Amino acid sequence: MKEDNIVKTGTTTVGIMCKDGIIIAADKRTTLGGGYIINKETEKIAVITDNILVTTAGNASDAQLLVKLLQSELQIKKMRKGYEIKVKEAANLLARMVYQNVRNFSVIPGITQFILAGKDGEGLHMYDIFADGTITLADKYLASGSGSIVGAYPILDSVYKKDMKIEEGMKLAVKAVNAALQRDPASGDGIDIYTVTKDGVKKVLTKELETKLTI
Repeated sequence: MKEDNIVKTGTTTVGIMCKDGIIIAADKRTTLGGGYIINKETEKIAVITDNILVTTAGNASDAQLLVKLLQSELQIKKMRKGYEIKVKEAANLLARMVYQNVRNFSVIPGITQFILAGKDGEGLHMYDIFADGTITLADKYLASGSGSIVGAYPILDSVYKKDMKIEEGMKLAVKAVNAALQRDPASGDGIDIYTVTKDGVKKVLTKELETKLTI
C-alpha cells in the first residue's frame, strides 16, 4: 500500500498541566495521506479508565488497535490486582506496545504517538509516548501531531504559566489548537477538550467549526 493511501489522524493534540488538573485537547480531522479529508468528526481522545485517557496521532489503524489493547490489559491487571493501575504503569505499558509495534516489519509503517494523562493515589500525571516508544514525564505542557510544531508549541511556549487554573488552561488549549488549525492542513474541523482532576476524567467541551459560507 502506498504511503498516500494510509489513513492518518494527522493531528494536533495538546496536554496542559494546571494547578488543579490537566487539560487535554485535540482537533477532529482525519485525512487520507496528506490531503484528502475523510472524517471531520474524529474522536482523537480515548478514555481508557475512569481516571486515565490518551490522545492519538499517527496511523489511525495502529492507534486504534493500541488503544484497545491498552484498555484490555488495564482491565485484566485491575481484575488480577484488585485495585486501579497507577498512571505510570499504564504509560510504561503503552510505551512498550508502541516500541514493539514500530519495530515489527510491515509494508505499512506503524507510526503512532500518544499523550497519556491520568490521576492515581500519587496525584496527577502526564506522559509523552513518542513514535519510537520513548516515554517522557511532563510537568508543564505537551503537543503532538503534525500541527504541534507549526502552531501549538509556539503558543504554549509563549503563554503557559506554571500555576494557571483549569479555566485558564482551557483557554490556552483552544488558542494552541486553533493556531495549528490555521497552519496545518491535516488538522481541523473542531476541538474536543477533556479534564483530568481529583474527580477523574471528564469531557468538558466538543465544538465543530462552521465552514459553510452564506451570503
